[in-house]
Amino acid sequence: MKTKGKKKNQVNVITLGCAKNLVDSEVMMGQLNANNITVSHQSTNSADIIIINTCGFIENAKQESIDTILRYADYKDSGGIEKLYVTGCLSQRYRDELQLEIPQVDAWFGTMELPLLLKKFKADYKHDLVGERILTTDAHYAYLKISEGCDRPCSFCAIPLMRGKHVSKPIETIVLEAKTLAGKGVKEIILIAQDSTFYGLDLYGKRNLAILLERLTEVDGIEWIRLHYAFPTGFPLDILDTMAYHPKICNYLDIPLQHGSNKMLRLMRRGITREKTERLIATLRDKIPDIAIRTTMIIGHPGETEQDFQEMTDFILNTKFDRLGVFTYSHEENTHAYQMKDDVPESVKLERSNIVMEIQERISNQLNQQKIGKTLKVLIDRKEGAYFVGRTEYDSPEVDNEVLIEASKGYLRIGDFCNVLITSAEDFDLYGAPA
Repeated sequence: MKTKGKKKNQVNVITLGCAKNLVDSEVMMGQLNANNITVSHQSTNSADIIIINTCGFIENAKQESIDTILRYADYKDSGGIEKLYVTGCLSQRYRDELQLEIPQVDAWFGTMELPLLLKKFKADYKHDLVGERILTTDAHYAYLKISEGCDRPCSFCAIPLMRGKHVSKPIETIVLEAKTLAGKGVKEIILIAQDSTFYGLDLYGKRNLAILLERLTEVDGIEWIRLHYAFPTGFPLDILDTMAYHPKICNYLDIPLQHGSNKMLRLMRRGITREKTERLIATLRDKIPDIAIRTTMIIGHPGETEQDFQEMTDFILNTKFDRLGVFTYSHEENTHAYQMKDDVPESVKLERSNIVMEIQERISNQLNQQKIGKTLKVLIDRKEGAYFVGRTEYDSPEVDNEVLIEASKGYLRIGDFCNVLITSAEDFDLYGAPA
């Protein structure tokens, strides 16, 4: 017997994984909405059709995706929903195996098969909806995907298997998307790609990220432009002059470096050495003294010894990244590293990961203490309990530090910028009052 009160022909989209997946879901929802199909995101309300947009990046993400599919498969068996569709990276990579193991799923779709998914709803893919999507983030910021896929040969990464080769969006298309977002009240755009610094090579025969940034600064209504996922090898240094010149471009760079040992960088097939990386970081800080650098490290790649790990921690201590995240290595089929023995025990990976995060916690605290007494421009994201919560230009949503402002100190409107005097600091949070 079906659940009472379910809304007929309402679709609920469940998104797992990264911001790039989130953009895909937002585009999908925009297309469904344009075809007069009622759609919601991560909703707890009843819906008779579920679409799960999966992640297949590393083992933990794959397991979360599978667990989510199985939960809704059971729900379908009990009559809770009528249709269950699965799309995204996990579906792209493991569709053949999964459709045999989970027959309750009505159809599986790859990462580039949105038009086929829409056909299940007797809906057409509307090519005129450039930049039109249903935002799932706070209304004042949005992710903007500038390319798809990746041409890099990193040993540990399965993304090319799921997303294909690098394909840049034309500058005109991206600018139009930014204008559409600005028209909806978006003030901050966060540029994302598998490899943002490769942007333009396939379309224009050269790295064209600086030109793209220039064009985006001309979009009225956009006040912050933030750059994510800048690959260090072949980094286009001309973007630094653009960043330094334009106040709209945040003094922030997410540049995943992955390790500090030359041996491990070679095994990871990163195409760069520690010495070249250190010179690049010195150049970044010389050109933009105020820049906040975020990076990620991979712990426990095959071949990583205690000496290699020590080199990583020395690198982190010497460089003092403003923001740092950690992944433990996941042994992924059909990647280059899968040919190697996964020889670092999980317990050692976890122990090393904890050591790195403890180091970063101390670094973050030291850097935060230096901000006490300074007045910073803050974008207010939300109100939480007794505090308004916001971010500086040095902080990206979800992953970075936040600024907490006592609501009793004055009313602040969500989505507005305000100047905040920093009065105290913790490891990953700043506290302040309206200046």
